[in-house]
Amino acid sequence: MFKLYKNLKPLDWLLVALIVGITVAQVYFTMELIDQISAIIGAIQAVSLGLGTTADIWREGGLMLAFAVCSSLCQVISGMAASFVASRLSAALRSKVYAKVESFSIAEINKFSTASLITRTTNDIQQIHMANILVLRMLVYAPVMAIWAICKINASSAELTTATAVAVVVLVVLIITIMLTVLPKFKLMQKLTDRLNGVTRENLTGIRVVRAYNAEDYQEEKFDKVNGDFTKTQLFTGRVIALMSPVMMLVMNGLTLAIYWIGASLMNAGEIQYQTVVSFMTLASQVVMAFLMLLMMFILLPRAQVAANRINEVLETPLSIADPETEQPVTEKGTVEFRDVSFRYPDAEAAVFEHISFRAEKGQTVAFIGSTGSGKSTLINLVPRFYDATEGEVLVDGVNVKKLKQSTLHNKIGYVPQKSVLFTGTVADNINFGGKANREEIIEAAKIAEADGFINNMEEGYDSLIAQGGKNVSGGQKQRISIARAVAAKPEIMIFDDSFSALDYKTDKKVRENLKERLGETTNLIVAQRIGTIMDADKIIVLDKGKAVGEGTHAELLKTCDVYKEIALSQLSEEELGL
Repeated sequence: MFKLYKNLKPLDWLLVALIVGITVAQVYFTMELIDQISAIIGAIQAVSLGLGTTADIWREGGLMLAFAVCSSLCQVISGMAASFVASRLSAALRSKVYAKVESFSIAEINKFSTASLITRTTNDIQQIHMANILVLRMLVYAPVMAIWAICKINASSAELTTATAVAVVVLVVLIITIMLTVLPKFKLMQKLTDRLNGVTRENLTGIRVVRAYNAEDYQEEKFDKVNGDFTKTQLFTGRVIALMSPVMMLVMNGLTLAIYWIGASLMNAGEIQYQTVVSFMTLASQVVMAFLMLLMMFILLPRAQVAANRINEVLETPLSIADPETEQPVTEKGTVEFRDVSFRYPDAEAAVFEHISFRAEKGQTVAFIGSTGSGKSTLINLVPRFYDATEGEVLVDGVNVKKLKQSTLHNKIGYVPQKSVLFTGTVADNINFGGKANREEIIEAAKIAEADGFINNMEEGYDSLIAQGGKNVSGGQKQRISIARAVAAKPEIMIFDDSFSALDYKTDKKVRENLKERLGETTNLIVAQRIGTIMDADKIIVLDKGKAVGEGTHAELLKTCDVYKEIALSQLSEEELGL
């Protein structure tokens, strides 16, 4: 966990030094307070023997109160400073983890899973936050208090010191035994938290399908299984840790009994005085309390260490897709070229597609069609570098995409995914997601996407709120807002990943006509299942089992490519195709 402290700022380190100083002062005032107990008892005895005055008692009592107030003030100040430092560190870690996840490619996100990344950003950092507050307050206080008290104890009586040492050894052995028992379970609990979040998230995102198939009982069984495993693990750790409290009380009460027993014997022998026994009892309590504080740290630290390891795992994950040190200048505009490109997913045995080559010139429309699983979407995702090609080169504007910064590359591209994604905010905010358009350009983009009509019918028009995930608009409306968002980004290249599937034929045709008429110089790459969507494309590439089996216009492919002809005839009649 201490590896995470490199994220502390200079101000934080200054506060840590202040906490250490204040903590040492707190221990000092506490030790002086204990000495005053002995002094006030001596003053009372002196008054009872006629050797002192009441003023002596008030003076010693006033000093005792002053030391108590100073100790309390030190405790309050160190607590506030520790909370401030821990909160700043947690905020920094959340920002770094979020930024790191933002830079992940799809491969890294799939490696961790969405549910796990959410848990690491929230639950794990909260565990670290709680542990840090305790560490900053107790890591110095407990050892200093224990050592200081032991030194004072040792100076008082060897017999009483031996009794205290035995109690401390028993405590340490019991704490280590319990911690070694529960540490593996803490690691398991974090993994089970990931699974619990994963099952819950899957159920909520797929709630319509669950209800449509009356699968509530099935989903509840899945949740109960994960929840049961989590509960069993939590109960085990809770029961083991619950043993600590009675064990600590047993040791503490045993030590108290031993001190009074040994102290009474020594008093009878005339070797020590009553105030020495009382002072020793207080010191021994401070030693045990110091170890109780260490115990609290040991309860939280193992789980926090597991959480810290998970955070470090995210922060230290190397990026499979990174920006080049030096960006190569572009030599063309609006072009996309694949040169003998092959791709396979990490750890996959077979390639998704192999040896794909084509070139899209500025203003051209190049379409991709093929059976499900032929690699169309994967191929088109290589252009914005969601993945990197396994072999060959993908070029945008005449430059290999690996030699362009991702921000530069993405500024050239308008991307409309297969599954439309909208964000919480207004319609205008969603269309202007790239932040490049003014109000007039937002409306123009919506008109090109045939979205202006239904947006104006909404209660507040372009200022109407979109719910999380776009749940308050239909699939076709989400698709058109997504297309408008890509248009508003003013890209050189538009990528449509089966983006017209949620539109009816009339709207599909009208949107494509608008794009051709108003964005004639924009290069379009279209993945589609419908022949009607791509019939007018300048070039159509037919994929089958990861191979390019045909390339040409619609008319050419009907004559030369059996796979394309088969797909076309499955959707349209021979008369409609002109055969």
